[in-house]
Amino acid sequence: MNRPYICLTLTCKTIQENLNLIEKYRPYIDIVELRADYLDEDECLHIRKFPHLANIPCILTIRRRIDGGVYFGGEAARTMLFARAMAFADQNPQNNFNYVDFEDDFHIPSLQDAAMAFGTRIIRSFHDMKGPVSDIIERCNQMRKTGYEIPKIAFTPNSLKDVTKFFEETRDFTEYEHILCAMGPLGLPTRILAHKSHSFLTYVSPKETMGNTEDIGHIDPVTLNDIYHFRELNQDTKIFGITGYPLKFTSSPSLHNKGYKKNNINAVYVPVRGDNIEDVIEFCNSVGIQGMSVTVPHKETVLSELDDIDEEVGEIRASNTIVKVDGEWVGHNTDADGFAEALKEFLGVDKLRRRRVAIIGAGGAAHAIAYAIKKMGGRACIFNRTIANAKALADKYGFEYAVLSPDALLDFEVYSDIIIQTTSVGAGSDGNPDPKNDPIYFYNFRGTEYVYDIIYNPEVTPMMNRAIAAGCRVANGKSMLRYQGYRQFKIFTGVDYGDDTD
Repeated sequence: MNRPYICLTLTCKTIQENLNLIEKYRPYIDIVELRADYLDEDECLHIRKFPHLANIPCILTIRRRIDGGVYFGGEAARTMLFARAMAFADQNPQNNFNYVDFEDDFHIPSLQDAAMAFGTRIIRSFHDMKGPVSDIIERCNQMRKTGYEIPKIAFTPNSLKDVTKFFEETRDFTEYEHILCAMGPLGLPTRILAHKSHSFLTYVSPKETMGNTEDIGHIDPVTLNDIYHFRELNQDTKIFGITGYPLKFTSSPSLHNKGYKKNNINAVYVPVRGDNIEDVIEFCNSVGIQGMSVTVPHKETVLSELDDIDEEVGEIRASNTIVKVDGEWVGHNTDADGFAEALKEFLGVDKLRRRRVAIIGAGGAAHAIAYAIKKMGGRACIFNRTIANAKALADKYGFEYAVLSPDALLDFEVYSDIIIQTTSVGAGSDGNPDPKNDPIYFYNFRGTEYVYDIIYNPEVTPMMNRAIAAGCRVANGKSMLRYQGYRQFKIFTGVDYGDDTD
């Protein structure tokens, strides 16, 4: 089978708005799906002319609410709408809908006969908006009444295990054309890696209307092409990725996939969302993923899944990088070196003599950062809400520790030459500072502190905003992400990342 096509789902209220989006994204797509269930009622009168105006292969879909659509009318009205859109077929096939999407339980002989007569292929679809579908191939065989139909199955996975099973079931499914995907955040790998399930196409949505399809897991066509290089993926493509939970945002795919492109490496790096590290490892083994970046909350729990670890993981007791070597998973930690390089760049010095450092948090990232601070000769105090965790980390490196609360304000003022924020507090928040998004809301910046927040989304957290207002020098976690990512890239590929200035 050929590579999967990229299908742009159109959910605007007017035909002209949809046509405008086609022109904007034409270089990134192969097919469009007109979701007529989103059109204004009077716009539906003009569906028939859409293929001619679009000048690109078109799928007609009028999706019912039960299947994730927004069509409110009855089945008789929907049947008439399909009939109107397919009537008076043009002798030029480009002026007709190339495909029409009929649900598995929607069988109207006159429409099916018309489709076959006019050269319009039927996509026979089934959607489960609440759970997974098992026995995918058998289900497709049942749906495919004739060789003219393309069965489509889209389901909602309950866990990463359901996505693993999806890839296992479809690994050798090449007998006929089919469309398969898992929906929602968990299902993103099935869209990017559509070639692994031999899917006929993968669906994308324009950024302008992403709110209509974001819940079912669509991404935009520019991201699919420019970040994941979808059209270049094939069965020989090596797969790497990043795992964590909830993993709502990550810049790592952009960095790694850019590196593969400029170094001419046939590889792709994809997000794998999983709340259970055992399920993640099972997914990697099944799909053939050869290396993973590991982020919260798995940096420490992943250790039990590894066959070997490097010296830094042994010292830090957290791994942010795992790679498969001769069939075994080996753990590395690039956070410490990545942070050290970023901090040197931020401060303009290589050593931290006479500098007192406040480390906020005691999780996996804090362990790596404490390790780096010790190597750079700094003196630190670990501030954490759970005092026992702060003490355990501090004792390891001969640091001080204190509870993260207003009660430790005096300790904080002593160790405030450099403030390093390692928790997730403030991620995704760009509002006014408060105790929920600012971990040191109780501290008044003097303006002399160096403030480093490992969060990079948003680029300026509420805590950083307060620091900037006081005159402090601040930095976010992008530099750390970049430096630790370079080392991960070398671990994964054996190749130096190279210049990243373009």
